[in-house]
Amino acid sequence: MKSESKIPKPSFTQSQSATSTPAEGPASPVNATIAPEQAVEIRRLVHDLSNGLEIIIQSSYLLSTSELPEDSRQWVKLLEHGVQQAARVNQELRAYILEHS
Repeated sequence: MKSESKIPKPSFTQSQSATSTPAEGPASPVNATIAPEQAVEIRRLVHDLSNGLEIIIQSSYLLSTSELPEDSRQWVKLLEHGVQQAARVNQELRAYILEHS
């Protein structure tokens, strides 16, 4: 059986609420502080994600430098777009954790 990392549910400080307004959507604590023990686990997961993304980024780059048939080049372009999007989300997640912990 595969062991899974259990991430605790977010906790909020007394002055911050997890309630929502119609404009924010459900439970949108924009200024919530991430509890220290949760921040440590989330940072670890983001670090591991970054390591995995780095492998994909390098592999994507190496594929793009290879001579490939045109249909394969289209797949490489799709891969590169996904890699860029995942890297951007990873950076945003890192920034959010830094700002809220």
